[in-house]
Amino acid sequence: MEDNNDVTRLLAVMDALSEIARFMHPSRLPELSARLGDHDTLLRQAIETHPETRTAATFALQACAGLRAATNAANPMLEAYRALRQYHRAIEALAALTETVPAVGRYFQEPAYRNDPRLAKPPHPDSGAFHFGNRTDERGGYSVYVSPRYDPAHPTPVIFALHGGSGHGRLFLWNWLAEARSRGMIIVAPTAIGSTWSLMEPETDCQNLAEILTRVRDRWTIDPGRMLLSGMSDGGTFTLLSGLAQDSPFTHLAPVAASFHPMLLAMTDPQRLTGLPIHLTHGALDWMFPVSVARTAYRTLAAAGAAITYREIADLSHAYPREGQGEVLDWFMSQP
Repeated sequence: MEDNNDVTRLLAVMDALSEIARFMHPSRLPELSARLGDHDTLLRQAIETHPETRTAATFALQACAGLRAATNAANPMLEAYRALRQYHRAIEALAALTETVPAVGRYFQEPAYRNDPRLAKPPHPDSGAFHFGNRTDERGGYSVYVSPRYDPAHPTPVIFALHGGSGHGRLFLWNWLAEARSRGMIIVAPTAIGSTWSLMEPETDCQNLAEILTRVRDRWTIDPGRMLLSGMSDGGTFTLLSGLAQDSPFTHLAPVAASFHPMLLAMTDPQRLTGLPIHLTHGALDWMFPVSVARTAYRTLAAAGAAITYREIADLSHAYPREGQGEVLDWFMSQP
Protein backbone atom coordinates (compact mmCIF):
# COMPACT_ATOMS: atom_id res chain seq x y z
CA MET A 1 0.00 0.00 0.00
CA GLU A 2 2.78 2.41 0.89
CA ASP A 3 5.26 3.81 -1.64
CA ASN A 4 8.05 4.86 0.71
CA ASN A 5 9.72 7.10 -1.88
CA ASP A 6 6.56 9.15 -2.37
CA VAL A 7 5.88 9.42 1.35
CA THR A 8 9.50 10.43 1.93
CA ARG A 9 9.20 13.18 -0.69
CA LEU A 10 6.07 14.50 0.99
CA LEU A 11 7.62 14.47 4.44
CA ALA A 12 10.70 16.28 3.09
CA VAL A 13 8.44 19.07 1.81
CA MET A 14 6.66 19.18 5.18
CA ASP A 15 10.00 19.52 6.97
CA ALA A 16 11.02 22.36 4.63
CA LEU A 17 7.74 24.18 5.25
CA SER A 18 8.09 23.70 9.00
CA GLU A 19 11.57 25.21 8.91
CA ILE A 20 10.32 28.20 6.91
CA ALA A 21 7.52 28.78 9.43
CA ARG A 22 10.04 28.55 12.27
CA PHE A 23 12.32 31.28 10.83
CA MET A 24 9.66 33.52 9.28
CA HIS A 25 10.85 37.13 9.20
CA PRO A 26 10.12 39.95 6.69
CA SER A 27 13.78 40.42 5.78
CA ARG A 28 14.38 36.70 5.24
CA LEU A 29 11.37 35.70 3.15
CA PRO A 30 13.21 35.31 -0.21
CA GLU A 31 15.98 33.30 1.43
CA LEU A 32 13.49 31.08 3.26
CA SER A 33 11.42 30.40 0.15
CA ALA A 34 14.60 29.35 -1.62
CA ARG A 35 15.03 26.58 0.96
CA LEU A 36 12.26 24.68 -0.80
CA GLY A 37 14.80 23.81 -3.47
CA ASP A 38 13.37 21.16 -5.79
CA HIS A 39 11.44 19.32 -3.07
CA ASP A 40 8.08 20.47 -4.41
CA THR A 41 9.02 19.67 -8.02
CA LEU A 42 9.85 16.08 -7.04
CA LEU A 43 6.65 15.81 -5.05
CA ARG A 44 4.56 17.17 -7.93
CA GLN A 45 5.94 14.46 -10.19
CA ALA A 46 4.88 11.75 -7.75
CA ILE A 47 1.57 13.13 -6.46
CA GLU A 48 -0.70 10.82 -8.45
CA THR A 49 1.01 7.58 -7.45
CA HIS A 50 0.07 7.44 -3.76
CA PRO A 51 -3.66 8.03 -3.17
CA GLU A 52 -3.50 7.91 0.64
CA THR A 53 -1.29 11.00 0.81
CA ARG A 54 -2.59 12.82 -2.27
CA THR A 55 -4.70 15.33 -0.30
CA ALA A 56 -1.81 16.23 2.00
CA ALA A 57 0.55 16.53 -0.96
CA THR A 58 -1.86 18.84 -2.79
CA PHE A 59 -2.07 21.19 0.20
CA ALA A 60 1.72 21.08 0.66
CA LEU A 61 2.25 22.06 -2.98
CA GLN A 62 -0.22 24.92 -2.61
CA ALA A 63 1.77 26.15 0.39
CA CYS A 64 5.01 26.00 -1.62
CA ALA A 65 3.49 27.89 -4.54
CA GLY A 66 2.09 30.53 -2.21
CA LEU A 67 5.44 31.06 -0.50
CA ARG A 68 7.26 31.41 -3.80
CA ALA A 69 4.69 33.98 -4.96
CA ALA A 70 4.71 35.89 -1.66
CA THR A 71 8.15 37.41 -2.24
CA ASN A 72 6.75 39.54 -5.09
CA ALA A 73 3.40 40.37 -3.44
CA ALA A 74 2.38 43.84 -2.27
CA ASN A 75 2.27 42.51 1.31
CA PRO A 76 4.76 39.63 1.35
CA MET A 77 4.28 38.58 4.98
CA LEU A 78 0.50 38.49 4.71
CA GLU A 79 0.72 36.25 1.65
CA ALA A 80 3.34 34.07 3.31
CA TYR A 81 1.10 33.49 6.31
CA ARG A 82 -1.79 32.68 3.98
CA ALA A 83 0.42 30.13 2.24
CA LEU A 84 1.31 28.50 5.55
CA ARG A 85 -2.38 27.88 6.19
CA GLN A 86 -2.14 25.30 3.41
CA TYR A 87 0.78 23.72 5.25
CA HIS A 88 -1.43 23.24 8.32
CA ARG A 89 -4.16 21.77 6.13
CA ALA A 90 -1.57 19.32 4.83
CA ILE A 91 -0.73 18.35 8.41
CA GLU A 92 -4.42 17.77 9.11
CA ALA A 93 -4.69 15.49 6.08
CA LEU A 94 -1.56 13.60 7.12
CA ALA A 95 -2.76 13.27 10.71
CA ALA A 96 -5.62 11.08 9.53
CA LEU A 97 -3.01 8.51 8.42
CA THR A 98 -1.00 8.24 11.64
CA GLU A 99 -2.47 4.87 12.60
CA THR A 100 -2.48 3.34 9.08
CA VAL A 101 0.67 4.53 7.26
CA PRO A 102 3.75 3.59 9.33
CA ALA A 103 6.02 6.35 7.97
CA VAL A 104 3.42 8.98 8.85
CA GLY A 105 2.94 7.44 12.28
CA ARG A 106 6.68 7.75 12.95
CA TYR A 107 6.66 11.33 11.66
CA PHE A 108 4.07 12.31 14.27
CA GLN A 109 5.92 10.71 17.14
CA GLU A 110 8.66 12.10 19.35
CA PRO A 111 11.91 10.15 18.77
CA ALA A 112 12.15 9.11 22.41
CA TYR A 113 8.72 7.42 22.15
CA ARG A 114 9.14 5.58 18.85
CA ASN A 115 9.63 2.23 20.59
CA ASP A 116 6.99 2.83 23.24
CA PRO A 117 4.84 -0.35 23.32
CA ARG A 118 1.79 1.66 24.40
CA LEU A 119 1.63 3.21 20.93
CA ALA A 120 1.65 -0.24 19.33
CA LYS A 121 -1.67 -1.12 20.94
CA PRO A 122 -5.01 -0.48 19.16
CA PRO A 123 -6.08 3.14 19.71
CA HIS A 124 -8.86 3.86 22.18
CA PRO A 125 -12.19 4.23 20.30
CA ASP A 126 -12.72 7.74 21.67
CA SER A 127 -9.29 8.95 20.55
CA GLY A 128 -8.23 10.89 17.45
CA ALA A 129 -9.26 14.28 16.11
CA PHE A 130 -12.68 15.83 16.69
CA HIS A 131 -14.08 19.16 15.47
CA PHE A 132 -17.02 20.96 17.05
CA GLY A 133 -18.41 23.90 15.06
CA ASN A 134 -14.86 24.53 13.93
CA ARG A 135 -14.67 24.58 10.15
CA THR A 136 -12.18 27.19 9.01
CA ASP A 137 -15.07 29.50 8.03
CA GLU A 138 -16.57 29.30 11.55
CA ARG A 139 -15.64 31.18 14.73
CA GLY A 140 -16.05 30.24 18.38
CA GLY A 141 -15.81 26.47 17.93
CA TYR A 142 -13.05 24.11 18.96
CA SER A 143 -11.02 21.11 17.87
CA VAL A 144 -9.74 18.29 20.07
CA TYR A 145 -7.01 15.71 19.63
CA VAL A 146 -7.01 12.73 21.99
CA SER A 147 -3.96 10.47 22.06
CA PRO A 148 -4.53 6.82 21.07
CA ARG A 149 -3.05 6.03 24.49
CA TYR A 150 -6.11 7.56 26.18
CA ASP A 151 -7.46 5.49 29.07
CA PRO A 152 -10.59 6.82 30.82
CA ALA A 153 -9.55 5.00 34.00
CA HIS A 154 -6.60 7.37 34.35
CA PRO A 155 -7.04 11.19 34.41
CA THR A 156 -5.37 12.76 31.36
CA PRO A 157 -3.46 16.08 31.21
CA VAL A 158 -5.09 18.62 28.91
CA ILE A 159 -3.56 21.50 26.94
CA PHE A 160 -5.64 24.40 25.64
CA ALA A 161 -3.69 25.83 22.67
CA LEU A 162 -4.70 29.34 21.53
CA HIS A 163 -3.94 30.44 17.96
CA GLY A 164 -2.45 33.79 16.98
CA GLY A 165 -4.25 36.85 15.61
CA SER A 166 -6.44 36.06 12.58
CA GLY A 167 -5.60 32.39 13.09
CA HIS A 168 -7.87 29.41 13.62
CA GLY A 169 -7.96 26.62 16.19
CA ARG A 170 -8.52 23.87 13.66
CA LEU A 171 -5.18 24.72 12.02
CA PHE A 172 -3.28 25.52 15.23
CA LEU A 173 -4.21 22.15 16.77
CA TRP A 174 -1.60 20.28 14.74
CA ASN A 175 1.36 22.06 16.33
CA TRP A 176 0.92 19.73 19.30
CA LEU A 177 0.11 16.46 17.53
CA ALA A 178 3.41 14.56 17.88
CA GLU A 179 3.85 15.40 21.55
CA ALA A 180 0.24 14.73 22.54
CA ARG A 181 0.17 11.45 20.62
CA SER A 182 3.47 10.31 22.13
CA ARG A 183 2.80 11.33 25.72
CA GLY A 184 -0.87 10.43 26.02
CA MET A 185 -2.34 13.93 26.35
CA ILE A 186 -5.43 15.77 25.13
CA ILE A 187 -5.10 18.96 23.08
CA VAL A 188 -7.98 21.43 22.80
CA ALA A 189 -7.62 24.18 20.18
CA PRO A 190 -10.46 26.73 20.44
CA THR A 191 -11.12 29.42 17.85
CA ALA A 192 -11.66 32.99 19.04
CA ILE A 193 -15.18 34.33 18.66
CA GLY A 194 -13.92 37.39 16.79
CA SER A 195 -11.07 37.74 14.31
CA THR A 196 -8.68 37.46 17.26
CA TRP A 197 -8.92 36.99 21.02
CA SER A 198 -11.05 39.52 22.92
CA LEU A 199 -8.18 41.38 24.55
CA MET A 200 -10.32 44.46 25.24
CA GLU A 201 -13.28 42.50 26.63
CA PRO A 202 -11.68 39.26 27.84
CA GLU A 203 -14.87 37.91 29.40
CA THR A 204 -16.20 37.21 25.87
CA ASP A 205 -13.68 34.49 25.06
CA CYS A 206 -13.12 33.53 28.71
CA GLN A 207 -16.72 32.41 28.96
CA ASN A 208 -16.41 30.42 25.76
CA LEU A 209 -13.23 28.71 26.99
CA ALA A 210 -14.97 27.78 30.24
CA GLU A 211 -17.90 26.26 28.33
CA ILE A 212 -15.53 24.32 26.07
CA LEU A 213 -13.64 22.97 29.08
CA THR A 214 -16.94 21.79 30.60
CA ARG A 215 -17.83 19.90 27.40
CA VAL A 216 -14.38 18.31 27.21
CA ARG A 217 -14.55 17.23 30.85
CA ASP A 218 -18.00 15.73 30.29
CA ARG A 219 -16.66 13.47 27.53
CA TRP A 220 -13.10 12.62 28.58
CA THR A 221 -11.42 12.04 31.96
CA ILE A 222 -9.29 15.12 32.62
CA ASP A 223 -6.62 15.51 35.30
CA PRO A 224 -7.73 18.59 37.29
CA GLY A 225 -4.16 19.20 38.45
CA ARG A 226 -2.68 19.26 34.92
CA MET A 227 -4.52 21.83 32.81
CA LEU A 228 -2.21 23.97 30.69
CA LEU A 229 -3.25 27.15 28.90
CA SER A 230 -0.84 28.10 26.12
CA GLY A 231 -0.95 30.37 23.09
CA MET A 232 0.99 32.11 20.36
CA SER A 233 1.13 35.91 19.79
CA ASP A 234 -2.39 37.24 20.54
CA GLY A 235 -3.12 33.77 21.89
CA GLY A 236 -0.13 34.13 24.22
CA THR A 237 -1.29 37.58 25.33
CA PHE A 238 -4.75 36.18 26.02
CA THR A 239 -3.15 33.29 27.92
CA LEU A 240 -1.77 35.82 30.38
CA LEU A 241 -4.82 38.07 30.39
CA SER A 242 -7.30 35.27 31.09
CA GLY A 243 -5.00 32.86 32.88
CA LEU A 244 -4.09 35.35 35.61
CA ALA A 245 -7.75 35.87 36.49
CA GLN A 246 -8.70 34.57 39.92
CA ASP A 247 -11.41 32.30 38.49
CA SER A 248 -9.21 30.77 35.80
CA PRO A 249 -9.43 26.95 35.90
CA PHE A 250 -5.98 26.45 34.39
CA THR A 251 -3.17 25.23 36.62
CA HIS A 252 -0.24 26.20 34.33
CA LEU A 253 0.34 28.95 31.73
CA ALA A 254 2.75 28.87 28.76
CA PRO A 255 2.52 32.00 26.57
CA VAL A 256 4.68 32.25 23.42
CA ALA A 257 5.62 35.53 21.67
CA ALA A 258 3.11 37.38 23.83
CA SER A 259 2.63 41.06 24.51
CA PHE A 260 2.57 42.21 28.13
CA HIS A 261 1.92 45.37 30.13
CA PRO A 262 2.80 45.66 33.84
CA MET A 263 -0.62 47.22 34.47
CA LEU A 264 -2.05 43.74 33.97
CA LEU A 265 -0.94 42.94 37.50
CA ALA A 266 -3.20 45.69 38.86
CA MET A 267 -6.14 43.50 37.82
CA THR A 268 -4.63 40.30 39.22
CA ASP A 269 -5.35 38.84 42.64
CA PRO A 270 -1.96 38.30 44.35
CA GLN A 271 -3.15 34.93 45.64
CA ARG A 272 -3.70 33.71 42.08
CA LEU A 273 -0.23 34.78 40.99
CA THR A 274 1.75 33.53 43.99
CA GLY A 275 3.43 30.26 43.01
CA LEU A 276 1.55 30.04 39.69
CA PRO A 277 3.67 28.01 37.21
CA ILE A 278 4.32 30.08 34.07
CA HIS A 279 6.60 29.12 31.17
CA LEU A 280 7.36 32.19 29.05
CA THR A 281 8.93 31.75 25.58
CA HIS A 282 10.03 34.58 23.28
CA GLY A 283 12.30 35.07 20.30
CA ALA A 284 15.20 37.52 20.51
CA LEU A 285 14.47 38.50 16.88
CA ASP A 286 10.72 39.03 17.34
CA TRP A 287 9.74 41.82 14.92
CA MET A 288 6.16 42.22 16.21
CA PHE A 289 6.55 42.17 20.00
CA PRO A 290 10.16 43.11 20.83
CA VAL A 291 12.00 40.81 23.20
CA SER A 292 12.23 43.66 25.73
CA VAL A 293 8.50 43.10 26.33
CA ALA A 294 9.14 39.50 27.37
CA ARG A 295 12.07 40.45 29.58
CA THR A 296 9.85 42.98 31.36
CA ALA A 297 7.14 40.34 31.75
CA TYR A 298 9.63 37.89 33.25
CA ARG A 299 10.98 40.38 35.78
CA THR A 300 7.53 41.68 36.72
CA LEU A 301 5.87 38.30 37.11
CA ALA A 302 8.82 36.87 39.05
CA ALA A 303 8.78 39.84 41.42
CA ALA A 304 5.05 39.32 41.96
CA GLY A 305 5.63 35.76 43.10
CA ALA A 306 4.96 33.60 40.04
CA ALA A 307 6.94 30.39 39.64
CA ILE A 308 8.19 31.52 36.25
CA THR A 309 10.51 29.90 33.74
CA TYR A 310 11.81 32.12 30.93
CA ARG A 311 13.20 30.80 27.65
CA GLU A 312 14.60 33.34 25.20
CA ILE A 313 15.50 31.83 21.82
CA ALA A 314 18.35 33.64 20.07
CA ASP A 315 17.41 32.86 16.44
CA LEU A 316 13.60 32.98 16.79
CA SER A 317 11.55 35.82 15.34
CA HIS A 318 7.75 36.16 15.74
CA ALA A 319 7.18 32.48 15.12
CA TYR A 320 6.11 29.33 16.90
CA PRO A 321 9.10 27.23 18.10
CA ARG A 322 7.92 23.68 17.45
CA GLU A 323 11.20 22.28 18.72
CA GLY A 324 10.39 23.65 22.19
CA GLN A 325 7.20 21.66 22.70
CA GLY A 326 8.88 18.80 24.51
CA GLU A 327 10.60 21.18 26.92
CA VAL A 328 7.31 22.88 27.73
CA LEU A 329 5.59 19.54 28.40
CA ASP A 330 8.50 18.30 30.51
CA TRP A 331 8.12 21.49 32.57
CA PHE A 332 4.32 21.09 32.69
CA MET A 333 4.50 17.57 34.06
CA SER A 334 7.30 18.31 36.54
CA GLN A 335 5.71 21.29 38.25
CA PRO A 336 3.84 20.73 41.53
